[in-house]
Amino acid sequence: MIEQVTLQDLGVIARATLPMGPGFTAITGETGAGKTMVVTGLGLLMGARSDAGAVRAGAAQAAVEGVWVIPETGAVAERVADAGGEVEPIGEGRAELYLGRTVTAEGRSRASVGGRTAPAGVLAELAEHLVAVHGQSDQLRLRSSGAQRDALDRFGGAQITTAREAYRDAYESARRLATELTELTERREERAREAAQLRADLAELETVDPQPGEDVELAARAERLAHAEDLRLAGALAHGALSSDEDAPDVVGLLAEARRALERAAASDPVLQAHADTLEDLGYRASDLATELSGYLADLDESGPHELAAVEERRSAIGALVRTHGTLESALALREEGALRLADLDDDGDRAERLRAAADAADERMDAAASALTAARTAAAARLSDAVTEELRALALPDARVVVAVDPGAPSAAGRDDVTILLAPHPGAEPRPVARSASGGELSRVMLAIEVVIAGTDSVPTFVFDEIDAGIGGAAAIEVGRRLAVLARTSQVIVVTHLAQVAAFANNHLSVVKSSDGSVTASSVRALDGEEREAEMARLLSGLTDSSAALEHARELLSLGRTRLIG
Repeated sequence: MIEQVTLQDLGVIARATLPMGPGFTAITGETGAGKTMVVTGLGLLMGARSDAGAVRAGAAQAAVEGVWVIPETGAVAERVADAGGEVEPIGEGRAELYLGRTVTAEGRSRASVGGRTAPAGVLAELAEHLVAVHGQSDQLRLRSSGAQRDALDRFGGAQITTAREAYRDAYESARRLATELTELTERREERAREAAQLRADLAELETVDPQPGEDVELAARAERLAHAEDLRLAGALAHGALSSDEDAPDVVGLLAEARRALERAAASDPVLQAHADTLEDLGYRASDLATELSGYLADLDESGPHELAAVEERRSAIGALVRTHGTLESALALREEGALRLADLDDDGDRAERLRAAADAADERMDAAASALTAARTAAAARLSDAVTEELRALALPDARVVVAVDPGAPSAAGRDDVTILLAPHPGAEPRPVARSASGGELSRVMLAIEVVIAGTDSVPTFVFDEIDAGIGGAAAIEVGRRLAVLARTSQVIVVTHLAQVAAFANNHLSVVKSSDGSVTASSVRALDGEEREAEMARLLSGLTDSSAALEHARELLSLGRTRLIG
């Protein structure tokens, strides 16, 4: 439930804090005092579209903050955690949730959920679990076909929920299979061309048989063969300098001679022996290098123009694969995976038959699930029609009759039913869609009757009504007040009203009063009790707060509200 709402610079409200609580809260005040701004503020907290026009004149921004008491665990707490916010445990499995929204004079908006900035869409998601708001001109639950269907489904309870889930599963399965079959059929020629190209590519790969890294190795080999003479000359000169078969001095011989000279002198100075050992190591390394150069030259001697031609031919074949597939690695990957893809493409015919059979079976399951859902809705519609009609009798519409019609509709994830709430306002009248046939007062009462009936099976935590009593008065208004009190037994009910007959049934009465400068400040919103409440009720009845007749009538209504609630 909503524990408290604070409004700042919203409409005519400079700053106001509204203490809420369980049960039925009535909000009254003079025309233009800003009562409807309470509903506007709650709408912002519920993710409604921001409007720069709602910012009080001269203010930089409007701000709304709300404190909810929610279960410490459950869908709301989980969504808050997903958004990065936190709830504050207050004991007995309950927690406080802080929501906020600001709107600048330029129309920019920012939302906060559990102390963290979040998209306004998160507020809208939370609203589905927290509040049902009904304004004077947007009776969405009655004007929207989808909302009327959802209202029936809520009333139907577990039976419709189970049937709807079974249908949704069958519907999604049938759509998925139909999409796969359509894609397979429409892309048959494209897949055939892909299979033909893949066969050609695999045949070429099998012929060439490339190896990992072969392109790099071939490039290096070709470079070596192309410069064989230069390499041979450099290698021969280096080999001759290191180790020569002729009488000319070479590195190996000079190192040996130097080593022997140091060894002879080492008897007089042992330090020279370490240098002699170093020269010995250098001699071995020079000899090994000369041997390696000899092998290198021998390999060059075995290479000839014919090998260079073979290498270039191989490079050409590998290059063709690289040009076709982008890289040699891609070509090798295709060789590894292409056979599986080709098998999948070649299976199109059999696969189409399997998909067609699976799609037919899925359609049959969907048809059966749709029929079961329609049957469950039809049975619930009859019960809802009777219950709402009975409720309307107590709401001063004794001759009205509500019919909840379930007709065939276009298939969707919610079923194949169009649900329409129809109203026959008097005997002999043909039932017509309630949104078109009902007056403002009738529409309000039909909506209230539906909510009272549905609340018995699927209670929304909080209902907010903005002047639900528009267009009614007298006995009808008293019955509306009674029914709101009944609804408040299972849900929190917040009502903006101008009728004393409705406000009399509230257990929490808030008054919004403009100050002399036309603004609403913190001191101008207060909870009423005792004589203050009687005076406000008298004002609602007669426009006067000190009329003895109005005060007497006010006391009578308050007594009625306390003692004559529906059992």
